[in-house]
Amino acid sequence: MRICIYGAGAIGGYLAAGLSTVEGVELSLVARGPHLAKIQQSGLKLLINGEERVCRPIATNDPATLGPQDYVIIGLKAHQAWETAEQTRVLFGKDTAVVTCQNGVPWWYGYGLPGFEGMRLHSVDPDNRQWNAIGPERAIGCVVYPATDIVSPGVVRHTYGDKFSLGEPDGSKSERCRKLSEALEAGGFDAPVLDDIRSEIWLKLWGNLCFNPISALTRATLDIVATQPDLRALSVKMMSEAQAIATRFGASFRVDIEKRINGAARVGAHRTSMLQDLEGGRPLEIDALLTAVQEMGRLVDVETPYIDVVLGLVQQLGRSLAIYPAFRQPAAEVAQPPLMVGT
Repeated sequence: MRICIYGAGAIGGYLAAGLSTVEGVELSLVARGPHLAKIQQSGLKLLINGEERVCRPIATNDPATLGPQDYVIIGLKAHQAWETAEQTRVLFGKDTAVVTCQNGVPWWYGYGLPGFEGMRLHSVDPDNRQWNAIGPERAIGCVVYPATDIVSPGVVRHTYGDKFSLGEPDGSKSERCRKLSEALEAGGFDAPVLDDIRSEIWLKLWGNLCFNPISALTRATLDIVATQPDLRALSVKMMSEAQAIATRFGASFRVDIEKRINGAARVGAHRTSMLQDLEGGRPLEIDALLTAVQEMGRLVDVETPYIDVVLGLVQQLGRSLAIYPAFRQPAAEVAQPPLMVGT
């Protein structure tokens, strides 16, 4: 089984450390910069449970050198995955599956979804770049739960979690999902194959769409966002709007809003990924977490006043610091996106 992790950052590096131990897996990584140089020089180091593990997979910045793969796991953030979509094509064979590990609404969301088969989301896939370059038939959804970070080039630290939920867009328990799940579990991960990956996507997105932008706007850690009365109340309003949208698209929630927020509060003084990106001067992952939810709300006539305000504020924050991708249009300009729904 040939597996390439495209974007071997914090999550990709964590996956690589586990998959590198699995018999029968030929693993390769696509990375760049000092991180790549360190991996090529002395291997990828994982700090986990007080231990230090080193693996030495094939690592390159040129995917064309790797040949066709059985699985390409996209470990980039949503905006990076859009930017590099065409570059992944050199890794594709006839049956190559592409595992989308991005937070938020995936570009393939409407594929095979009754009533929304023709839907394209401008906010996460401008010009249908990923849809055309990759093809939704290759997509396997993946919801990522572990918390990891890059300590220094070539060194990834694991904080908590080992779950990578998998699922086909059509809900089938496919052979390709089963084989990938077996490989991941052999590498020490929890990798259930779900028959409703979209509901799992919404369960994680439910918190990310409010906790991330609120933390970036206020510089507050997760425990404060989840327990400070005014910030918690704002989170409830945003989550309520998102739930109404998700339900219109057929998703369901196995926990209620209060339980979801309480679970976040128990994580403690965690700096959300958006807050970390803000502090590090990196592009903010706004569109897959928030703009796409607004866009989907407009498609099904669900009003989103609280989401609209927070989205506008965090977009402007990103623009003012030049860390919001320039090709993204302000939310008001995508009020009537050029999508074909239900055709």
